[in-house]
Amino acid sequence: MFSFASYLQEDAQGKNLHLEHLEDEILNFGIGGARGAINFLQALRDMLSGNARSSINMTVKWDGAPAIFAGVDPSDGKFFVAKKSVFNKTPLLYKTRKEINDDPKLPQALKPAFLIALEEFGKLGIKGVLQGDLMFTSSSLETEMIDGQRFTTFQPNTIVYAVPRYSDLDRQIRSAKIGVVWHTTYSGQTLEKMSASFGANISGLRKNKAVWMDDATYRDESGTATFTKAETNVVTGHLATAGRLFQRIKKTELDAMLRLQRQLESQGKTAGATLKTYANSKVRAGEKITNVTAYVNGYEKWVSDKFDVQTEKLKQEKSKKENERKKQEVLREVKKYRNLLINVISFQNALVDAKMVIVRKLNTIKQMMDTFVRTKQGFKVTNPEGYVAIDRVGGNAVKLVDRMEFSYNNFTAIKAWDR
Repeated sequence: MFSFASYLQEDAQGKNLHLEHLEDEILNFGIGGARGAINFLQALRDMLSGNARSSINMTVKWDGAPAIFAGVDPSDGKFFVAKKSVFNKTPLLYKTRKEINDDPKLPQALKPAFLIALEEFGKLGIKGVLQGDLMFTSSSLETEMIDGQRFTTFQPNTIVYAVPRYSDLDRQIRSAKIGVVWHTTYSGQTLEKMSASFGANISGLRKNKAVWMDDATYRDESGTATFTKAETNVVTGHLATAGRLFQRIKKTELDAMLRLQRQLESQGKTAGATLKTYANSKVRAGEKITNVTAYVNGYEKWVSDKFDVQTEKLKQEKSKKENERKKQEVLREVKKYRNLLINVISFQNALVDAKMVIVRKLNTIKQMMDTFVRTKQGFKVTNPEGYVAIDRVGGNAVKLVDRMEFSYNNFTAIKAWDR
Protein backbone atom coordinates (compact mmCIF):
# COMPACT_ATOMS: atom_id res chain seq x y z
CA MET A 1 0.00 0.00 0.00
CA PHE A 2 1.07 3.58 -0.54
CA SER A 3 0.27 6.82 1.20
CA PHE A 4 -0.60 9.87 -0.86
CA ALA A 5 -0.73 12.04 2.26
CA SER A 6 2.71 13.58 1.83
CA TYR A 7 1.77 14.89 -1.60
CA LEU A 8 -1.48 16.61 -0.66
CA GLN A 9 -1.97 19.79 1.33
CA GLU A 10 -4.87 21.31 3.18
CA ASP A 11 -5.98 24.88 2.64
CA ALA A 12 -4.97 27.70 4.95
CA GLN A 13 -7.42 26.63 7.65
CA GLY A 14 -6.92 22.90 7.23
CA LYS A 15 -10.62 22.66 6.37
CA ASN A 16 -12.77 22.05 3.33
CA LEU A 17 -10.07 20.08 1.54
CA HIS A 18 -10.42 20.97 -2.12
CA LEU A 19 -10.70 18.04 -4.47
CA GLU A 20 -8.37 18.37 -7.44
CA HIS A 21 -8.33 16.54 -10.76
CA LEU A 22 -5.82 13.72 -10.62
CA GLU A 23 -3.92 14.93 -13.70
CA ASP A 24 -3.41 18.37 -12.14
CA GLU A 25 -1.46 17.09 -9.15
CA ILE A 26 1.82 17.70 -10.99
CA LEU A 27 0.85 21.38 -11.20
CA ASN A 28 -0.25 21.45 -7.58
CA PHE A 29 2.62 19.59 -5.93
CA GLY A 30 5.37 19.11 -8.50
CA ILE A 31 7.31 15.86 -8.73
CA GLY A 32 5.65 14.47 -5.59
CA GLY A 33 2.21 15.14 -7.02
CA ALA A 34 3.15 13.49 -10.31
CA ARG A 35 4.46 10.40 -8.57
CA GLY A 36 1.39 10.27 -6.35
CA ALA A 37 -0.94 10.49 -9.37
CA ILE A 38 0.81 7.53 -11.01
CA ASN A 39 0.54 5.55 -7.76
CA PHE A 40 -3.15 6.38 -7.50
CA LEU A 41 -3.85 5.11 -11.01
CA GLN A 42 -1.82 1.97 -10.40
CA ALA A 43 -3.86 1.27 -7.26
CA LEU A 44 -7.12 1.89 -9.13
CA ARG A 45 -6.03 -0.43 -11.92
CA ASP A 46 -5.19 -3.11 -9.35
CA MET A 47 -8.52 -2.62 -7.59
CA LEU A 48 -10.48 -3.02 -10.82
CA SER A 49 -8.36 -6.02 -11.74
CA GLY A 50 -9.54 -7.79 -8.60
CA ASN A 51 -6.55 -7.12 -6.38
CA ALA A 52 -7.99 -7.15 -2.86
CA ARG A 53 -4.85 -5.50 -1.46
CA SER A 54 -5.66 -2.20 -3.18
CA SER A 55 -5.46 0.73 -0.76
CA ILE A 56 -8.17 2.74 -2.52
CA ASN A 57 -11.79 3.43 -1.63
CA MET A 58 -14.12 4.79 -4.28
CA THR A 59 -17.04 7.15 -3.87
CA VAL A 60 -19.44 8.63 -6.40
CA LYS A 61 -19.50 12.41 -6.80
CA TRP A 62 -23.04 13.67 -6.29
CA ASP A 63 -24.08 16.92 -7.93
CA GLY A 64 -25.72 18.38 -4.84
CA ALA A 65 -26.00 21.96 -3.63
CA PRO A 66 -25.40 23.70 -1.37
CA ALA A 67 -22.73 22.17 0.84
CA ILE A 68 -24.08 21.65 4.33
CA PHE A 69 -22.33 20.90 7.62
CA ALA A 70 -23.87 19.32 10.68
CA GLY A 71 -22.54 18.20 14.02
CA VAL A 72 -21.70 19.12 17.58
CA ASP A 73 -19.83 22.27 18.56
CA PRO A 74 -17.06 21.07 20.94
CA SER A 75 -17.16 24.39 22.79
CA ASP A 76 -20.66 23.90 24.21
CA GLY A 77 -21.84 20.44 23.08
CA LYS A 78 -24.73 21.93 21.10
CA PHE A 79 -25.87 20.63 17.73
CA PHE A 80 -25.61 22.95 14.72
CA VAL A 81 -26.00 23.16 10.96
CA ALA A 82 -23.98 25.53 8.79
CA LYS A 83 -22.59 26.44 5.42
CA LYS A 84 -18.83 26.62 4.76
CA SER A 85 -18.46 29.62 7.06
CA VAL A 86 -18.57 27.19 9.99
CA PHE A 87 -14.76 27.12 10.01
CA ASN A 88 -14.23 30.88 9.87
CA LYS A 89 -12.18 32.43 12.67
CA THR A 90 -15.55 33.63 13.91
CA PRO A 91 -17.75 30.62 12.99
CA LEU A 92 -21.11 31.25 11.40
CA LEU A 93 -23.39 28.40 12.38
CA TYR A 94 -26.97 27.85 13.44
CA LYS A 95 -28.07 26.22 16.68
CA THR A 96 -31.61 27.58 16.83
CA ARG A 97 -34.43 28.29 14.43
CA LYS A 98 -34.19 31.96 15.34
CA GLU A 99 -30.56 32.14 14.25
CA ILE A 100 -31.52 30.73 10.84
CA ASN A 101 -34.49 33.03 10.40
CA ASP A 102 -32.60 36.14 11.55
CA ASP A 103 -29.41 35.70 9.51
CA PRO A 104 -29.40 38.13 6.55
CA LYS A 105 -26.37 36.33 5.04
CA LEU A 106 -28.32 33.10 4.55
CA PRO A 107 -30.37 33.36 1.34
CA GLN A 108 -34.09 33.34 2.01
CA ALA A 109 -34.55 30.44 -0.41
CA LEU A 110 -32.24 28.24 1.71
CA LYS A 111 -33.80 28.96 5.09
CA PRO A 112 -36.59 26.34 4.86
CA ALA A 113 -34.02 23.62 4.07
CA PHE A 114 -31.74 24.68 6.93
CA LEU A 115 -34.68 24.73 9.33
CA ILE A 116 -35.51 21.14 8.35
CA ALA A 117 -31.84 20.15 8.59
CA LEU A 118 -31.50 21.63 12.07
CA GLU A 119 -34.51 19.68 13.32
CA GLU A 120 -33.97 16.36 11.56
CA PHE A 121 -30.16 16.02 11.38
CA GLY A 122 -30.10 16.64 15.13
CA LYS A 123 -31.86 13.30 15.60
CA LEU A 124 -29.14 11.31 13.79
CA GLY A 125 -26.63 11.19 16.65
CA ILE A 126 -23.77 12.71 14.62
CA LYS A 127 -20.44 12.58 16.44
CA GLY A 128 -17.99 15.29 15.41
CA VAL A 129 -18.94 17.11 12.21
CA LEU A 130 -20.08 15.82 8.82
CA GLN A 131 -20.08 17.67 5.52
CA GLY A 132 -22.46 16.73 2.76
CA ASP A 133 -24.33 17.93 -0.29
CA LEU A 134 -27.98 18.84 0.06
CA MET A 135 -29.91 16.84 -2.53
CA PHE A 136 -33.56 17.70 -1.97
CA THR A 137 -36.32 18.72 0.39
CA SER A 138 -39.78 17.27 0.07
CA SER A 139 -41.00 20.45 -1.65
CA SER A 140 -38.42 20.09 -4.43
CA LEU A 141 -39.45 16.55 -5.46
CA GLU A 142 -41.22 16.27 -8.81
CA THR A 143 -42.85 13.57 -10.90
CA GLU A 144 -41.65 13.31 -14.50
CA MET A 145 -42.35 11.03 -17.45
CA ILE A 146 -39.04 10.05 -19.07
CA ASP A 147 -39.04 7.69 -22.04
CA GLY A 148 -42.49 6.47 -21.09
CA GLN A 149 -41.61 5.71 -17.47
CA ARG A 150 -42.75 7.68 -14.43
CA PHE A 151 -40.00 8.87 -12.10
CA THR A 152 -39.62 10.87 -8.92
CA THR A 153 -36.95 13.45 -9.73
CA PHE A 154 -34.91 16.12 -8.01
CA GLN A 155 -32.35 18.52 -9.44
CA PRO A 156 -30.14 20.28 -6.91
CA ASN A 157 -27.72 21.59 -9.53
CA THR A 158 -27.03 20.39 -13.10
CA ILE A 159 -27.83 16.67 -12.96
CA VAL A 160 -31.41 15.43 -12.61
CA TYR A 161 -31.65 12.39 -10.33
CA ALA A 162 -34.51 10.02 -11.13
CA VAL A 163 -36.01 7.12 -9.16
CA PRO A 164 -38.77 4.87 -10.60
CA ARG A 165 -42.09 5.70 -8.97
CA TYR A 166 -43.39 3.20 -6.39
CA SER A 167 -40.01 1.49 -6.00
CA ASP A 168 -38.64 0.90 -2.49
CA LEU A 169 -36.18 3.76 -2.94
CA ASP A 170 -38.96 6.02 -4.17
CA ARG A 171 -40.99 5.28 -1.03
CA GLN A 172 -37.99 6.13 1.14
CA ILE A 173 -37.42 9.41 -0.66
CA ARG A 174 -41.10 10.35 -0.75
CA SER A 175 -41.39 9.82 3.01
CA ALA A 176 -38.34 12.00 3.74
CA LYS A 177 -38.36 15.71 4.45
CA ILE A 178 -34.76 16.17 3.32
CA GLY A 179 -32.06 14.29 1.41
CA VAL A 180 -28.30 14.56 1.89
CA VAL A 181 -25.14 12.75 0.78
CA TRP A 182 -22.39 12.88 3.41
CA HIS A 183 -18.82 12.79 2.08
CA THR A 184 -16.37 14.35 4.57
CA THR A 185 -15.74 13.85 8.29
CA TYR A 186 -14.23 16.44 10.66
CA SER A 187 -12.80 15.89 14.12
CA GLY A 188 -10.98 17.99 16.69
CA GLN A 189 -11.18 19.80 20.02
CA THR A 190 -12.37 23.08 18.49
CA LEU A 191 -14.14 23.97 15.25
CA GLU A 192 -11.27 26.18 14.17
CA LYS A 193 -8.70 23.41 14.62
CA MET A 194 -10.72 20.51 13.22
CA SER A 195 -9.06 18.31 10.63
CA ALA A 196 -10.89 16.86 7.65
CA SER A 197 -10.80 13.41 6.13
CA PHE A 198 -12.61 12.33 2.99
CA GLY A 199 -15.26 9.71 3.42
CA ALA A 200 -18.13 9.40 5.88
CA ASN A 201 -19.18 6.25 7.71
CA ILE A 202 -22.89 6.67 8.40
CA SER A 203 -23.55 3.12 9.58
CA GLY A 204 -23.59 4.27 13.21
CA LEU A 205 -26.09 7.08 12.69
CA ARG A 206 -29.62 6.67 13.99
CA LYS A 207 -32.36 5.94 11.50
CA ASN A 208 -34.75 8.79 10.80
CA LYS A 209 -37.43 8.37 8.12
CA ALA A 210 -37.49 12.11 7.67
CA VAL A 211 -33.87 12.00 6.39
CA TRP A 212 -32.83 10.14 3.26
CA MET A 213 -29.04 9.92 3.27
CA ASP A 214 -26.14 8.16 1.61
CA ASP A 215 -22.39 8.11 2.15
CA ALA A 216 -21.52 8.17 -1.59
CA THR A 217 -19.69 4.81 -1.47
CA TYR A 218 -19.26 3.32 -4.93
CA ARG A 219 -21.15 0.04 -5.00
CA ASP A 220 -20.80 -2.62 -7.65
CA GLU A 221 -23.73 -4.79 -6.68
CA SER A 222 -23.61 -6.54 -10.06
CA GLY A 223 -20.00 -7.62 -9.53
CA THR A 224 -19.14 -6.66 -13.11
CA ALA A 225 -16.86 -3.65 -12.55
CA THR A 226 -13.76 -5.74 -13.08
CA PHE A 227 -11.22 -5.13 -15.81
CA THR A 228 -10.66 -7.67 -18.50
CA LYS A 229 -7.04 -8.56 -19.17
CA ALA A 230 -7.15 -6.33 -22.25
CA GLU A 231 -8.44 -3.34 -20.24
CA THR A 232 -5.77 -3.87 -17.60
CA ASN A 233 -3.13 -3.93 -20.32
CA VAL A 234 -4.44 -0.69 -21.85
CA VAL A 235 -4.19 1.13 -18.53
CA THR A 236 -0.75 -0.36 -17.90
CA GLY A 237 0.35 0.88 -21.32
CA HIS A 238 -0.80 4.44 -20.60
CA LEU A 239 0.95 4.32 -17.24
CA ALA A 240 4.15 3.13 -18.88
CA THR A 241 3.96 6.13 -21.22
CA ALA A 242 3.38 8.41 -18.24
CA GLY A 243 6.37 6.84 -16.49
CA ARG A 244 8.68 7.49 -19.45
CA LEU A 245 7.53 11.12 -19.65
CA PHE A 246 7.92 11.49 -15.91
CA GLN A 247 11.61 10.55 -16.22
CA ARG A 248 12.13 13.47 -18.62
CA ILE A 249 10.85 16.07 -16.16
CA LYS A 250 13.59 17.66 -14.06
CA LYS A 251 12.55 18.57 -10.55
CA THR A 252 14.53 21.82 -10.36
CA GLU A 253 13.09 23.05 -13.65
CA LEU A 254 9.56 22.02 -12.73
CA ASP A 255 9.83 23.73 -9.33
CA ALA A 256 11.00 26.95 -11.01
CA MET A 257 8.11 26.86 -13.49
CA LEU A 258 5.60 26.26 -10.70
CA ARG A 259 7.04 29.19 -8.73
CA LEU A 260 6.30 31.36 -11.76
CA GLN A 261 2.75 30.00 -11.85
CA ARG A 262 2.25 30.78 -8.16
CA GLN A 263 3.60 34.30 -8.66
CA LEU A 264 1.11 34.90 -11.48
CA GLU A 265 -1.72 33.58 -9.35
CA SER A 266 -0.78 35.58 -6.26
CA GLN A 267 -0.72 38.91 -8.07
CA GLY A 268 -4.44 38.85 -8.73
CA LYS A 269 -4.46 40.78 -11.98
CA THR A 270 -2.29 38.13 -13.66
CA ALA A 271 -4.07 35.11 -12.13
CA GLY A 272 -5.81 34.54 -15.46
CA ALA A 273 -2.43 33.91 -17.09
CA THR A 274 -1.72 30.67 -15.24
CA LEU A 275 -1.39 27.34 -17.00
CA LYS A 276 -4.32 25.86 -15.05
CA THR A 277 -6.60 28.73 -16.10
CA TYR A 278 -5.56 28.22 -19.71
CA ALA A 279 -6.21 24.48 -19.43
CA ASN A 280 -9.64 25.07 -17.92
CA SER A 281 -10.53 27.41 -20.79
CA LYS A 282 -9.77 24.61 -23.24
CA VAL A 283 -11.87 22.15 -21.26
CA ARG A 284 -14.80 24.57 -21.19
CA ALA A 285 -14.46 24.99 -24.95
CA GLY A 286 -14.49 21.21 -25.38
CA GLU A 287 -11.03 21.23 -26.98
CA LYS A 288 -9.10 18.00 -26.49
CA ILE A 289 -5.31 18.27 -26.65
CA THR A 290 -4.25 16.62 -29.89
CA ASN A 291 -1.11 18.63 -30.66
CA VAL A 292 0.91 19.31 -27.51
CA THR A 293 3.37 21.69 -29.20
CA ALA A 294 0.52 23.79 -30.57
CA TYR A 295 -1.11 23.71 -27.15
CA VAL A 296 2.04 25.06 -25.48
CA ASN A 297 2.38 27.74 -28.16
CA GLY A 298 -1.23 28.62 -27.45
CA TYR A 299 -0.37 29.09 -23.79
CA GLU A 300 2.30 31.63 -24.70
CA LYS A 301 -0.30 33.58 -26.69
CA TRP A 302 -2.75 33.21 -23.82
CA VAL A 303 -0.28 34.85 -21.43
CA SER A 304 0.40 37.67 -23.90
CA ASP A 305 -3.32 38.29 -24.43
CA LYS A 306 -4.02 38.41 -20.69
CA PHE A 307 -1.39 41.09 -20.19
CA ASP A 308 -2.70 43.03 -23.19
CA VAL A 309 -6.18 43.08 -21.67
CA GLN A 310 -4.72 44.55 -18.48
CA THR A 311 -2.75 47.15 -20.46
CA GLU A 312 -5.90 48.33 -22.22
CA LYS A 313 -7.54 48.99 -18.86
CA LEU A 314 -4.71 51.22 -17.66
CA LYS A 315 -5.03 54.96 -18.18
CA GLN A 316 -1.53 56.27 -17.54
CA GLU A 317 1.13 55.71 -20.17
CA LYS A 318 3.72 54.95 -17.50
CA SER A 319 1.54 52.14 -16.14
CA LYS A 320 1.02 50.78 -19.65
CA LYS A 321 4.75 50.64 -20.27
CA GLU A 322 5.37 48.93 -16.93
CA ASN A 323 2.74 46.30 -17.70
CA GLU A 324 4.29 45.71 -21.12
CA ARG A 325 7.68 45.28 -19.47
CA LYS A 326 6.20 42.69 -17.08
CA LYS A 327 4.58 40.89 -20.00
CA GLN A 328 7.86 40.53 -21.84
CA GLU A 329 9.56 39.34 -18.66
CA VAL A 330 6.93 36.65 -18.04
CA LEU A 331 6.91 35.59 -21.69
CA ARG A 332 10.68 35.11 -21.61
CA GLU A 333 10.24 32.83 -18.60
CA VAL A 334 7.38 30.89 -20.21
CA LYS A 335 9.35 30.38 -23.45
CA LYS A 336 12.31 29.16 -21.38
CA TYR A 337 10.12 26.31 -20.10
CA ARG A 338 8.68 25.31 -23.48
CA ASN A 339 10.26 21.84 -23.62
CA LEU A 340 9.37 21.25 -19.97
CA LEU A 341 5.75 22.22 -20.64
CA ILE A 342 5.60 19.86 -23.61
CA ASN A 343 6.70 17.00 -21.33
CA VAL A 344 4.33 18.04 -18.51
CA ILE A 345 1.30 18.31 -20.80
CA SER A 346 2.17 15.01 -22.50
CA PHE A 347 2.49 13.42 -19.05
CA GLN A 348 -0.93 14.77 -18.11
CA ASN A 349 -2.39 13.42 -21.34
CA ALA A 350 -1.11 9.93 -20.54
CA LEU A 351 -2.68 10.15 -17.07
CA VAL A 352 -5.99 11.28 -18.60
CA ASP A 353 -5.92 8.38 -21.06
CA ALA A 354 -5.46 5.92 -18.19
CA LYS A 355 -8.04 7.72 -16.05
CA MET A 356 -10.69 7.64 -18.77
CA VAL A 357 -10.39 3.85 -19.20
CA ILE A 358 -11.12 3.62 -15.46
CA VAL A 359 -13.97 6.17 -15.53
CA ARG A 360 -15.65 4.48 -18.49
CA LYS A 361 -15.50 1.15 -16.65
CA LEU A 362 -17.00 2.66 -13.51
CA ASN A 363 -19.74 4.24 -15.61
CA THR A 364 -20.90 0.82 -16.83
CA ILE A 365 -22.26 -0.05 -13.39
CA LYS A 366 -25.80 1.10 -12.72
CA GLN A 367 -25.99 3.15 -9.56
CA MET A 368 -28.98 3.47 -7.24
CA MET A 369 -30.49 6.30 -9.31
CA ASP A 370 -30.69 7.17 -12.98
CA THR A 371 -29.03 10.43 -13.98
CA PHE A 372 -30.13 12.84 -16.69
CA VAL A 373 -29.55 16.38 -17.84
CA ARG A 374 -32.46 18.58 -18.79
CA THR A 375 -32.18 20.10 -22.28
CA LYS A 376 -34.51 22.06 -24.57
CA GLN A 377 -35.12 18.78 -26.41
CA GLY A 378 -36.04 16.94 -23.21
CA PHE A 379 -34.12 14.65 -20.86
CA LYS A 380 -30.77 13.25 -21.93
CA VAL A 381 -29.06 10.35 -20.16
CA THR A 382 -25.76 11.32 -18.56
CA ASN A 383 -23.14 9.64 -16.40
CA PRO A 384 -22.62 10.56 -12.74
CA GLU A 385 -20.62 13.74 -12.20
CA GLY A 386 -17.59 11.60 -11.52
CA TYR A 387 -15.84 9.64 -8.80
CA VAL A 388 -13.53 10.26 -5.89
CA ALA A 389 -10.59 7.98 -5.17
CA ILE A 390 -9.62 7.98 -1.49
CA ASP A 391 -6.32 6.66 -0.18
CA ARG A 392 -7.13 4.52 2.86
CA VAL A 393 -3.66 5.12 4.28
CA GLY A 394 -3.60 8.92 4.17
CA GLY A 395 -7.33 9.60 3.85
CA ASN A 396 -6.70 12.01 0.97
CA ALA A 397 -8.51 12.06 -2.34
CA VAL A 398 -8.55 13.14 -5.99
CA LYS A 399 -11.34 13.58 -8.52
CA LEU A 400 -11.87 11.23 -11.45
CA VAL A 401 -14.07 13.24 -13.79
CA ASP A 402 -14.73 13.17 -17.51
CA ARG A 403 -14.02 16.88 -17.75
CA MET A 404 -15.23 17.19 -21.34
CA GLU A 405 -18.63 15.64 -20.60
CA PHE A 406 -19.04 17.57 -17.36
CA SER A 407 -18.11 20.86 -19.05
CA TYR A 408 -20.48 20.18 -21.95
CA ASN A 409 -23.33 19.48 -19.53
CA ASN A 410 -22.55 22.65 -17.61
CA PHE A 411 -22.88 24.73 -20.76
CA THR A 412 -25.83 23.01 -22.41
CA ALA A 413 -28.02 21.63 -19.62
CA ILE A 414 -30.83 23.62 -18.08
CA LYS A 415 -29.76 24.21 -14.49
CA ALA A 416 -32.04 24.08 -11.48
CA TRP A 417 -31.98 27.88 -11.17
CA ASP A 418 -32.70 28.42 -14.88
CA ARG A 419 -36.13 26.80 -14.80
